[in-house]
Amino acid sequence: MNEIKLPHDHGQQIEKKLADMPSADDFLVVADLFKQMGDSSRIRIFWLLCHCEECVINISALMQMTSPAVSHHLKQLKAARLVVSRRDGKEVYYRAADTEAARLLHHMIEELVEITCPSSV
Repeated sequence: MNEIKLPHDHGQQIEKKLADMPSADDFLVVADLFKQMGDSSRIRIFWLLCHCEECVINISALMQMTSPAVSHHLKQLKAARLVVSRRDGKEVYYRAADTEAARLLHHMIEELVEITCPSSV
């Protein structure tokens, strides 16, 4: 990384931190994951698939959404590598991917729901 001379020195030695800063591409990957979670229906579908494996028809019934809408969300989650599928005959089943990103996102969703939607005492 090029040596950066800041116009103001606030004594924080930020230049040393910049050496450890992830690349702009790394931040794009993170932003794309957060983009996936920008839709409450997609969050609900992802959360469900973290807890079970299910087909589009059943996901549609559980989420009270049309099958095409669910398929659209699944396509995006799959492209983000948060969801995987398997075929059994004519049926396709979906579940959360077994990745660090999917586990972390699932944990984050559950923690945020707990913080923002506490159960009534």
